[in-house]
Amino acid sequence: MRKDAEERRNEILDAADMLFAQKGFDGTSTNDILENVGIARGTLYHHFKSKEDIMDALIDRYSEGLLNGAMELAKNKDIPVLDRIVHVVISMNLSDGSSEEIMNHIHRPQNALMHQKIQRVIINGVTPILTGIICEGIEQGMFNTPFPYECMEMVVTYANTVFDDDLIQMTNEERGLRMQAFIFNVERLLGAESGSLIGTLKMFRMDEENTNG
Repeated sequence: MRKDAEERRNEILDAADMLFAQKGFDGTSTNDILENVGIARGTLYHHFKSKEDIMDALIDRYSEGLLNGAMELAKNKDIPVLDRIVHVVISMNLSDGSSEEIMNHIHRPQNALMHQKIQRVIINGVTPILTGIICEGIEQGMFNTPFPYECMEMVVTYANTVFDDDLIQMTNEERGLRMQAFIFNVERLLGAESGSLIGTLKMFRMDEENTNG
């Protein structure tokens, strides 16, 4: 049965996503993907040049989905401002599907440009989303800064580099100290009351425990 090109492309991505999670990127062959979808090799290569090309497309799809999810969280006025900030940041963690394989793939030395691409998507995509929430906080008297976008750009850039295990190796103790310093300085960047963001640190720790547990 002939299928719409976009539908067929998504079928290939869905199958690859599942197989990468089950067998690993290196352990999955193009034949595995062909058999799972039930298509000829020519059909696969019509949509993707290689297995690496499929992984790139999966990363693009994850990035788009994460940004859309972050936007939905940011719009939810039923969630308090501080909680929304944390939820948006946490939502950027690739925590579903074949995330481990995706992160392993991104962090390989030969994929440095892909890693930069993901960081660029996060910095350019998450910063304006968080800025909108910060502006709400300014209106509510929680924050006091004339530079909401610039503050969030600094925050997202720092969080996206320092807390990237591929760039800086840290023990749990070192990570904990950096988180405390991070929250301490974010309060000052935003002109927030001292100690007002400490609750966000607890939320981050709970999320880490749930992820590791």
